[in-house]
Amino acid sequence: MMKINWFPGHMKKALDELKKEIEKVDVVIYVLDARAPKSSINPEIDKLAESRPILFVLNKVDLSDIEKLEKFVPILKSERSDFIYLNSTESGAGSIINSKIRLLCKNKIKKHEEKGIKPTLRAIVVGIPNCGKSTLVNNLCKKAKAVTGNKPGVTKSQQWFSIGSNIEICDTPGTLYPNLENQEIAKTLAFIGSIKDEVVFDIELANQLLERIEKIYPGIISRHYKGASTLEEIARVRAFLSQGGGFDEERAARALFNDFRTGKLGQLLIEDLDEKL
Repeated sequence: MMKINWFPGHMKKALDELKKEIEKVDVVIYVLDARAPKSSINPEIDKLAESRPILFVLNKVDLSDIEKLEKFVPILKSERSDFIYLNSTESGAGSIINSKIRLLCKNKIKKHEEKGIKPTLRAIVVGIPNCGKSTLVNNLCKKAKAVTGNKPGVTKSQQWFSIGSNIEICDTPGTLYPNLENQEIAKTLAFIGSIKDEVVFDIELANQLLERIEKIYPGIISRHYKGASTLEEIARVRAFLSQGGGFDEERAARALFNDFRTGKLGQLLIEDLDEKL
């Protein structure tokens, strides 16, 4: 499989714009994909956000393994950071974010209230592509304002919205690492759909997803696919036939990715949090 390193021009532009905007905000809302929280942390964003309070949002928690996730979250909480679990597709799920923003900005609020001023708090939403940032923004706005899609690269530029009393929020394009040196992280991001399938999809990547799932959740593949544990066997069980009369492994690979990403394989956390990636 070729080296995975997807960083289109709009991502460079988004990072450059983020550097300017982040100085103007009070809080960074850092959205992580709960199926791969460690790989969701972009070191480039970390550098930009280090001087601001951070609310980590572990999104798509309905698709993740909560038991494993709970081992990871303690590192996200500090004096200037907090975290929440979230399924941003669930109506009203984001309402807790308003109170978390106010809590992280309590010093600014107190300072302004002493002068009789009710400050406007500004937050910026950041994260890797396809982690659910725009869906979260729409949840907070209680209506579809930000453009969404179940694929990376839908949001192309920053968009500001009001989400209630004296709170404004900015949706931003998803950004990856400018250089994905760690190919295990790159593969993880490809598995969860943060890198366009048109760029990385092939049978070898699907085989690696099978290996990863089997390593972390032994037996779950064969249980789901009625004893099948390879792409050829999955194609046989699903009756995916190619034009030449054999089994269509590419179709089986696409079915595997779809079943994983939609939660049909169960609630999975697709990286080993005890292992250094």
